[in-house]
Amino acid sequence: MWTSWWLWPLVAVCAADSFRNEAERIMRDLPLVDGHNDLPWQLLNLFNNQLLQEANLTTLADTHTNIPKLKAGFVGGQFWSAYLPCETQNKDVVKRTLEQMDVINRMCQMYPEDFMCVTSSEGIRQAFREGKVASLIGVEGGHSIDSSLGVLRALYHLGMRYMTLTHNCNTPWADNWLVDDGVDKAQSQGLSDFGQQVVKEMNRLGIMIDLAHVSVATMKAALKLSKAPVIFSHSSAYSLCRHARNVPDDVLQMVKETGSLVMVNFYNYFVSCSEGANLSQVADHLDHVKKVAGAGAVGFGGDYDGVTRLPVGLEDVSKYPDLIAELLRRQWTEEEVRGALANNLLRVFEEVEKVSNHSETPEETPIPLDQLGGSCRTQYGYSEAPGLHQQPGALLAFLVPLLFSLQPL
Repeated sequence: MWTSWWLWPLVAVCAADSFRNEAERIMRDLPLVDGHNDLPWQLLNLFNNQLLQEANLTTLADTHTNIPKLKAGFVGGQFWSAYLPCETQNKDVVKRTLEQMDVINRMCQMYPEDFMCVTSSEGIRQAFREGKVASLIGVEGGHSIDSSLGVLRALYHLGMRYMTLTHNCNTPWADNWLVDDGVDKAQSQGLSDFGQQVVKEMNRLGIMIDLAHVSVATMKAALKLSKAPVIFSHSSAYSLCRHARNVPDDVLQMVKETGSLVMVNFYNYFVSCSEGANLSQVADHLDHVKKVAGAGAVGFGGDYDGVTRLPVGLEDVSKYPDLIAELLRRQWTEEEVRGALANNLLRVFEEVEKVSNHSETPEETPIPLDQLGGSCRTQYGYSEAPGLHQQPGALLAFLVPLLFSLQPL
């Protein structure tokens, strides 16, 4: 009897080791693709994007992400976030976005043995074969295109492969999640007419539509309109944590119907709705997405280096194998694990690429001038008469002095 008491802890340890060993075996063959990492934002804040003289990505100590941690975590693909806060909207956001995209490309140039910048699903597979981290650009926030289809196209040609339609603010053409909390007012009731053009143009180009950060109305509008599957690059399950940044079950059902993808976020407040969380609770979110939307809808979007509180057991990017081991312990099949690791994202990416059609006529109707914010805008292209596309009151104010000037003296 006493012998059995001593054996149980040993059995438990051996079982845990076996799940961890199995996780590593699978991940050596098929590494993980993470949907959202904010290391470029940290590079801006800590080093003003000076990689040569300041930042060493091998020895970075105060971030969730560095090269050794990525290797320990079997991360083989990463969507790096080109993110700028909402305060840049209607100011210098396009310039700043270009700078963040540039620093991602320079990461690949400075560490060619570790990072491989790619722009396609096949590029990810090639990086896997070469043992490098496939590095892709996700632009976090539709304010980065400054309501311009031309800028959207330019960012695509510079390597952007997903765009989050909003961040924590409305754009002139899409509503963000704070609308659902009552903090912001709905402006577009999901997507405006111009917002629908943005979605269509993203489909045409082959840019994944990211619905993290958007309102429920925007989620549903984009899911209905898009011809290709969409992603939530870093969102969790609303049913387990009733935070408006998470995905409700009726939307998860639409995710299932459209073959879309939810890449689960690790931020404590999205996992447990409190300051503390643990690895098991993240696995609960993965289980829930699988249960409601199907195993093909599950992915990982840890939000490392973009959040301040992370679950116990998932403190940095090196901890991914422990999460995979937990899924195996919960009797996820190897096929389901491989889907969550990379195959689900690759399927969505390939579908987006198939839907794209660069020979199709681009969307080109500009957003109405009166829908744009900011006081420093020029009006080139809208009209030779500055106010013709403004509200009727502004037009009247422009015409009245003109009419009086034409009266005979």
